[in-house]
Amino acid sequence: MRIEMERTNSGTASRQVQEKKNTPKEFVVRRIRVRELDFSESTHMRDHSLFVNRKELSDILLEDRSIARVELAIARPGESKRIIPVKDVIEPRCKYSQGQDAFPGFFADANFPSGQGETLVLDGITVVTSGRMVNFQEGLIDMSGPGAEYSLFSGKLNLVLLIEPVEGLGKHEHERAVRIAGLKAAHYLASSVMETRWDEEQRFPVNSLADLYREFPDLPRVVYVCQAIAQGLLHDNYFYGLNAKGCLPVLMNPTELMDGAVISGNCAAPCHKHTTYHHQNNPIVEDLLREHGRRINFLGVIVPPVRTALAEKERIGYQVLKLAQMLGADGAIISEDGGGNPEADLMIVTRHFEKHGIRSVIITDEYAGSDGASPGLADVTPEADAVVTNGNGNQKVKLPPMDETLGYIEAIDHITGGHEGSLLPDGSIEMEIAGIMGSTNELGIENLRTVAI
Repeated sequence: MRIEMERTNSGTASRQVQEKKNTPKEFVVRRIRVRELDFSESTHMRDHSLFVNRKELSDILLEDRSIARVELAIARPGESKRIIPVKDVIEPRCKYSQGQDAFPGFFADANFPSGQGETLVLDGITVVTSGRMVNFQEGLIDMSGPGAEYSLFSGKLNLVLLIEPVEGLGKHEHERAVRIAGLKAAHYLASSVMETRWDEEQRFPVNSLADLYREFPDLPRVVYVCQAIAQGLLHDNYFYGLNAKGCLPVLMNPTELMDGAVISGNCAAPCHKHTTYHHQNNPIVEDLLREHGRRINFLGVIVPPVRTALAEKERIGYQVLKLAQMLGADGAIISEDGGGNPEADLMIVTRHFEKHGIRSVIITDEYAGSDGASPGLADVTPEADAVVTNGNGNQKVKLPPMDETLGYIEAIDHITGGHEGSLLPDGSIEMEIAGIMGSTNELGIENLRTVAI
């Protein structure tokens, strides 16, 4: 592209012509399909099976002196196993390039932008962090039975980290230790098999806004607003390693989310908690990228923190509007993170958008009572006239006994969705699906669906 610049120097006009090299950036995702998981004397891949050196990984995790003991276990689809309490779920990923990391801000320099370069993904396997409860908002995964139908993680090969903190460790430090351990394990697994030939490669362009405006001038401009809770212990997310409590809304390229720019420290009610896995595999981002250049011009992702005080919600809501207007958005999709007070943020942004001509669709879930007859949301606004719901967290379910529990079954009496007496004498559980990890996930990544009647 030729750029002509005119400059006046001592009253004399001169014209300079410069050549600008415009090298398009790409984000390349290479997936290895993992079909079996087991322990072995070395960590390696063979015939789509991942073998893990239990001692080597345990030793890496125990380098953190706030962890007293770590136990590794495997939970496969269809097994009679229950994982409780679940804190986070992470998909193993790593970067091929030295000095970069798929979890930026944790193990590598956060100054390098996420969502560019080449990333290796181990598809079909997750790292699940568990251990003694930090707080009541942690969840459950059943690998078989009726509970398995509510969680996509029941269909994954799960490497479970049962982490025991040192005695007397505070809750904030306990949460930090478990969160970092999960990321370390996920990075270790992927980086240990980097030489394995991948099964699938996806390429995503990393466009500037100038490119987007020039290439698709006639398509409606759409932004995605992805809420991220930032409300303190077990209600925090991390942007490039920084606790989102200290952030204003951040504008991201869609590929940044895929590459770990947002990490979950959020254990809001398990049904609608966004785990790190959900951020890595956000289906709204994937759908918008598929439609980009065909039906819409996808401008990017605005990630606003969800704070508690009304003044903070209003401040952040205005900043989201400002960013969307500066981008020239015609429409928006807005997804909730958590429930209750985050619905005020949802409605504030929707109200701003609609009043300024940005047509909006919101994505949420509901707490509508066990019979579904109660108001499902804590806040509403007349402008929110296009709503997608991903289910009712108050729906009741009875889960049969499992042959093996990975973790601490007594946690069921304390987690969201459970209650004192949830654990019955025969080992079965009566609870709400609010306690099942991801059952009503507000990104729409789970198995429930909305049917108009």
